[in-house]
Parts: sequence; C-alpha cells; structure tokens
Amino acid sequence: MDRVSAFDEPLKKLLGGATAKVMADHLDLHTVGDLLHHYPRRYEERGRLTALTDLPLDEHVTVVAQVADARVMMFNNGRGKRLEVTLTDGSGRLQLVFFGHGVHKPHKELLPGRRAMFAGKVSVFNRKMQLAHPTYQLLDAESIDGAEATEAVDAFAGRLLPIYPACKQLDSWRIAKAVDTVLPSAQEAVDPLPAALREGRGFTPLPEALLKVHRPQTKADIAQARDRLKWDEAFVLQVALARRRYADTQLPAVARRPRPGGLLDAFDAKLPFTLTEGQQKVSKEIFDDLATEHPMHRLLQGEVGSGKTLVALRAMLGVVDAGGQAVMLAPTEVLAQQHHRSVVEMMGELAEGGMLGGSDLGTKVVLLTGSMGTAARRQALLDLVTGEAGIVIGTHALIEDKVQFHDLGLVVVDEQHRFGVEQRDALRSKGKQPPHLLVMTATPIPRTVAMTVFGDLETSVLDQLPAGRSPIASHVVPAKDKPHFLTRAWERVREEVENGHQAYVVCPRIGDDEEEAARAGKKKAAEDDGEKRPPLAVLEIAEQLTKGPLAGLRIEVLHGRMNPDDKDDVMRRFAAGQVDVLVATTVIEVGVNVPNATAMVIMDADRFGVSQLHQLRGRVGRGSAAGLCLLVSEAHEASPARARLSAVAATLDGFELSRIDLEQRREGDVLGQAQSGVRSSLRMLTVIDDEEVIAAAREEAVAVVTADPELEHLPELRTALDALLDKEREQYLDKG
Repeated sequence: MDRVSAFDEPLKKLLGGATAKVMADHLDLHTVGDLLHHYPRRYEERGRLTALTDLPLDEHVTVVAQVADARVMMFNNGRGKRLEVTLTDGSGRLQLVFFGHGVHKPHKELLPGRRAMFAGKVSVFNRKMQLAHPTYQLLDAESIDGAEATEAVDAFAGRLLPIYPACKQLDSWRIAKAVDTVLPSAQEAVDPLPAALREGRGFTPLPEALLKVHRPQTKADIAQARDRLKWDEAFVLQVALARRRYADTQLPAVARRPRPGGLLDAFDAKLPFTLTEGQQKVSKEIFDDLATEHPMHRLLQGEVGSGKTLVALRAMLGVVDAGGQAVMLAPTEVLAQQHHRSVVEMMGELAEGGMLGGSDLGTKVVLLTGSMGTAARRQALLDLVTGEAGIVIGTHALIEDKVQFHDLGLVVVDEQHRFGVEQRDALRSKGKQPPHLLVMTATPIPRTVAMTVFGDLETSVLDQLPAGRSPIASHVVPAKDKPHFLTRAWERVREEVENGHQAYVVCPRIGDDEEEAARAGKKKAAEDDGEKRPPLAVLEIAEQLTKGPLAGLRIEVLHGRMNPDDKDDVMRRFAAGQVDVLVATTVIEVGVNVPNATAMVIMDADRFGVSQLHQLRGRVGRGSAAGLCLLVSEAHEASPARARLSAVAATLDGFELSRIDLEQRREGDVLGQAQSGVRSSLRMLTVIDDEEVIAAAREEAVAVVTADPELEHLPELRTALDALLDKEREQYLDKG
C-alpha cells in the first residue's frame, strides 16, 4: 500500500455504508485520515476493578456484577421517569440510576440475572452508594466465552477511556470501535515535520502520537501525543501562511514614494495636532512598505479611537502624491458616507482638486456606493477612469466589473472581517500591477489570533490613544433586579443633554417587522435564559422615550433600513448638534465621530458580543468631556451574559476584552465560517491557550519557507499542506 493511500481510504470500505454515511453527514469524516484526526475530547478514568463492598466515594470505579433487580419509577407527576437497577457481586449491593432519555436502552438490556461491567463515579443518594448513568458492557452474551470475558474485563477496567466528539446518531463508544478498526493505518502516517525539527524538539513520532492519543495507557501518553499533534497543526498552518507571504513578496508592484512639498506635506502642515508616537511609528512602517517594488500586505489594528483612519488617509495621500489612486472600502453605506465626510473635512480645500477655490495640490475625493443616482454614479466612474479622483471611498459597489481605475496604487479595507478574500482579489485585479493593501480592523485581536488568522499580513498595532481623549466610565444596569437603576440611567442622559452634550441609545433590532421580532425572540429563547421576549427595538424605545423619561428632548432614529439620504441627513444633524438623543441600531458601531456625544445607553446589552460592545462604547468620550456607557440588561446576576457585561464594564483595554471574548466563544466563531481551511484543521490547537506553540511554529515555518520556498526537499510536508489546503481552501486562509 503506498504511503498516502492508507489515509485516503474511504471509510465506507472499512466500516460499512451506514456508519460511514452517519460519519460523513454528521461529523464531516470521510477517510481513514479524517477519523484518525478525530481526537478524543476527554478521557474517562475507569478505575481498577472494585468489589462492591470497597467502593471509594467520588472516585471512578469499574465493577463486574449481576443485575438483581431493575424497575422504572415515575416522578414529577408522571412527567419524569428514572430507571433504578440494583447490582450484586456476592460481596455487596449497589444502586444504578438512569434518567430521562437515557432510560430506554438499559431498561431493555439490564434484565435481572445478566452480568456486565459498569463504570462510573461513586456518589451517595439517600444514604446509599450509587452510580448515576454509568457506562456498561454486557459480559454474558452468548458470543463471550470465559477467556474472552476475562479479556473484556481487563480491557474495560483501569483504562483511560476516550470520549469522542459524537452526535445523536453515533455515540462515543461506537466511534471508539470504528477507530479501533482504522488504528493499524496510523503506522502509515506521513510525518509532516522535517526530521531536524522533530529531533531538535524531541517529538514523539507521528504514528506513535496517533496511537497514544486514541488509546493511552497513562496520562503521560496523552500529554505527549497532544504536544506533538498541536505542533503539527500549528506548523502546517504557519507554513501555508508563510508561503503566501513569500509568494506576495515575489509579485511586482509600483513603488509609491510621496513627493516632497506635495499633497501629504500640505495635509500635515494643516493638521491642528501632532501625531502620537504610535501613529508616527506605524506610518513609517507603512511608508517603508509602499516604497518597495512588492505589494504591501499590512494589517493595521488598533484600539477604538486610536486614529487608524488618519494613518490610513496619510498613506492614501502619499500614494496620490506618487501619481497613483487610493481606494477605501467600507463594509456598509453608512460607514462609507461617514468616511467620505470625515476625509473631506480633514482635507479641507485639498479635497477639492480641480474645483474653484480648491488647492492646486489637491485631488478629488469621490464617494461610490450602490444606491447612488445614475448621474452621480456616471460622474464618479468617469473621475476614476480619468484619474481625476485620487481618492475613492465606497462599498462593494467598487468591485463591480464596470468600475475602472486610471492607476490603482493602494487599497485600504476597513473592518476586514466583513470582506471576503474573493472581494479583496477582485479589487486587487483592478490595478495594472497588484496594488498595495492595507487592512484596518477596529477590533483589537490577540496576538495569537492575528498570527493564525491574518498570518499572511504584516501587523502594525496602534495601542495609544490620542491626547485629549477622555476616559469612559462603564456600568451595568440590572433592569430586572433594580428597575430604579434604569430610571436613574434616563436621568443621567437628561443631565448630559442639559449640560450641552448628546447621547446615543442603542437597540438590537429595528422593530418595524414582526418576522424580525419573532426570529429574534426564537433565537433568544434557544439561549441560556430561555426567555421568550424579543429584543428591544429602536422604533419602540424611541416612542417610549419621547412620551416618557426623555419627553421634550429632540429624539431621532437611525437604522439600516432607512433610505441612504435620510440616514445621512439624520447623521449630519446629529453631528451638527441639532439632535439630542439618537436611538439607533449598531449602524453606529464604527467610524461615527461626534465629539459632543458623551453618553450611551445600550439596551439588552447581553445580546451583543464583547467586541461589539467595546466598539459601540468607543463612540462616546471622543471629545474633551468624559464619556459614560450604561449597559442595560435583564440577564440574572449569575448568568454568563452578565459575566460578559461585567468584563466589558471593568476594562477599556480592547486587547484584554478580545481575549475574554475568544475564551468565551472559542475560536470556531472567531475564525469565522469562511476560514474553512483553517477551522477544520484546528482539532487539537486552541488559538488562545497555545500562544507559545503558535509563535514557535511560525518562526520555524518562516525558516523552512525561506530556505526552500517550494518545499522541494520536504515532500511529506507538501503532502500535509495539500491535505490542509485543497485549492479552494487556500483562498480562504486570506479571509479574516
């Protein structure tokens, strides 16, 4: 059998069609290799065989005994049932108990007189020793003779029993049996780690690691196997990313160096403040990249309000200086309009190139979105193709086929995680040569995640807030337990307005659509509190506030279903101070800059994610007055939702919060659905806990790829890479 084929063998050949189908449909396991990489989630300790008279409390034990009696008892007015089984082994008696759906199978099998092995944790109920929901194996089936029974007892007792990620159609012990069938193929495992690396770090050989992770004799076996398998995952993934980075450095690009005395210098000269040290350092990294003849691929991540937009704008102006065009892609129209407005404000007469009263050094700043009128759109497209517009800001509309550029030099993508790699590539292909790429993310990302998800990008971090930014005080308002706290929250909003400031009230949904309410209510009902109430809505809350606690104040609503001109009008009036309280959905999450807004009340705050709350909170405290953020929740005090809110209230450090977020959600969500290549390959590695492994694997991967970019001398590593990245998955690695 050749070395690759053992792992590629379809499961249905070895396990039979029915089992293989369930594995494929429900667990996404198709080949022997897939099953061997389906690792146990944890291990049950079975304890040595114990006599019923010597059972130690709170320990895992295995007993061999005979069923003396079994009966089903009803409780809770007949709504619940439990199966009670009494065992005897000649020395003593022991009670077993099974509840709920777990009653059916043992009720049929554990008949008086049958002999079996039982394993579980000993507890006491009504002063009697018992095992609740033990696992068991029947020993007196006709097929088992004495010798086989002894062997079964030995195999069953004193073992670390692997518990596999299972599904309703296939429980863990059946998966374990299937693994036994394919385990001999582990000997054929192709080892992806280069020999020097494996020996240098003293790793267990791969076949042995697979054997130990599935059938450990000791806890040390498990630890050894896990160390080795984590490394494989981290290393193969980092090699894939290192190869992408290497391939990018081989592409040609036009070097874009700003000319002295040009647009950038004119812009810097009119800035009313000096850049922070962090902004200067990051700008230097960006301009150094832009000056090379290979495309820049840089991730700019920073705290809410750290001035990323300014840094990106300076890079764009530098590219325009060098004769190119720069594009900024925003995830929503509202955001594109805001970026356009703030860029035009920051640039002043420099944004009016070719217009009366504009600066000679200036350029045209054009907005391009899907809902623009035909005439405005035609003019914008013309400005792009002639090169009249040096700076373009827009949504996905920019990616359409008919959009042509004169000379695209730089693409800035805002809020990366909402843009697919396909979109990034489509935009890249609009340049005569690949343009430089700057990706901005407003959600600070822990270093390990950045290395795993954005591993093909160099990273710049802005972690310093500009001078003059005010601290934001955050508090949880438990509306259910303490309704007077909510009353006080509205009083605080009124006080801020009386002091000449403005406020936001954020709600999870819009509220003009019954289906939306039903959907949201269902989703919530399925969650931890089992509450049926749909999330609070903008339109309802705005009405309540207007008639009630905020009567007399100028209240407006803003949400995604409004027409773009109306949205723009509301935002403009809010920014101009003509609106006191803006009741909005999360459309205000990023990019909104109204320094006079000092208070924010987030309704049903427990329905938002940690990083989203941090984003929203970043909209206040942007001026010289202190900010206040009130997180209103009906979740009860002990719930995970409340713990999450308390974490947000306790720190303003976005990196710390993103870490908490990741620990709570695990990386499946964080890496996102479209990270399919990465996500499906992380079986052993947890991005948040294995920082050292990831960092070390990245270093080794860079060394390997630098020395041998095509991996010609490492055929096994190439094989592992191909398995990880069938071609379409490789594309996904690029999406964050």
